[in-house]
Amino acid sequence: MSGLATVGSRFMRLGSFARVAIILGIGVGAFALLMILRKEPESQEPPRRAPLVVTQPAELRTGNLTIEGSGTVRPMSEISLSPQVAGRISWVSPSFVTGGRFEKGDLLLRIESADYENAVQAAEADVAQREVELLTWEEQRDLAIEEYERFRAREGITAPIDSSEIGGLVFRDPQLRAAEASLRRAEAGLEDARLALSRTRITAPFDGIVRTKNADIGQYVTPGPSLGSLYDTDEVEIVVPLTDGDAALIEGLWSAGTEGGPRIPAEVRAAFGSVQYTWAGYVDRAEGALNPNTRTVDVVVRVQDPFANDGSGRPPLLLGTYATVDIEGRAADDFLVLPRMALRDGSEVYVVEQDSLLSIRSVQVLQEVPGSVMVQGEFETGEPVVVSPMDVVTDGMVVRLAEEAAS
Repeated sequence: MSGLATVGSRFMRLGSFARVAIILGIGVGAFALLMILRKEPESQEPPRRAPLVVTQPAELRTGNLTIEGSGTVRPMSEISLSPQVAGRISWVSPSFVTGGRFEKGDLLLRIESADYENAVQAAEADVAQREVELLTWEEQRDLAIEEYERFRAREGITAPIDSSEIGGLVFRDPQLRAAEASLRRAEAGLEDARLALSRTRITAPFDGIVRTKNADIGQYVTPGPSLGSLYDTDEVEIVVPLTDGDAALIEGLWSAGTEGGPRIPAEVRAAFGSVQYTWAGYVDRAEGALNPNTRTVDVVVRVQDPFANDGSGRPPLLLGTYATVDIEGRAADDFLVLPRMALRDGSEVYVVEQDSLLSIRSVQVLQEVPGSVMVQGEFETGEPVVVSPMDVVTDGMVVRLAEEAAS
């Protein structure tokens, strides 16, 4: 005890700094001794967990593929209405306004016709005069023939009537041909006058709607300048640009529109307000060259009677409407419709077998659309197809289904 007391007294006689240094030194030494004498912990391999995947059951389908495209509605026929005769417009139909509806044969405008009626009367008088001249020369020819016949009988001439040029002059043949030509010219002039008179009435060439109007009552018009534009309402067209892959899925595309060619159905969809409406259409033709700007095949779809009222409150399919078109493609058997991410490396699909084993299967891609893909392969109805992304994949690896993990 005396030794410890001596050490304690000596320790207390040390300065405060020396005492702190000694205490820290003893602590560090004790910590180093504990680290040297500690036991190493036993190492354990962490449990391996199978990857978690999201699947959807395989639903095999059979039927026609659908090729979707879009385009703007345009008229099948549109003309610029121009007069063929000059004159002042004396009457305009109430239907000849922008957006006005009319039927084939309806009178749209009328040009003052007095001058043309006078021209018809003058032409008729000219024809009557030429007819009289022709009758006069025919009578003179008949008289000349009778005189020649009496001369032959008196002189006992048995030779046939002279057919030489001198004989023709005797029988008034040149004068007769000239009178016939004058009559034909007068009749042609009468036809021209009547035609010009009929053209003072401008009628509708088809059922349609007025797009623009450039003339009104009192305006003097001449042949050439447009009075307005009209478009046909019997049918409208939609040009749908398709890739060559999508165009190849339309069976009989290059025969459409030809005699005996197939009538390929199509459905046109367009929104009016907040409601979407549909119209039945068909593929009329495919244009014979790639679009130089988009390098696509332009397929022309037509809709009949786009302005008809079917009683459902459906609006007309207006020109300029941006429409979506679904074209019936070729038939396919036992194909799957999957999310685009379910297709791996362009030609593979992952399927879970025996509830936990991953199987990599090769498929044939039939069609790709935004967000979805149609494929054919060896599948059974209801098989779980992996639709979630996976980083590392090997054929036969063990996976967990998302539904099982949630439970």
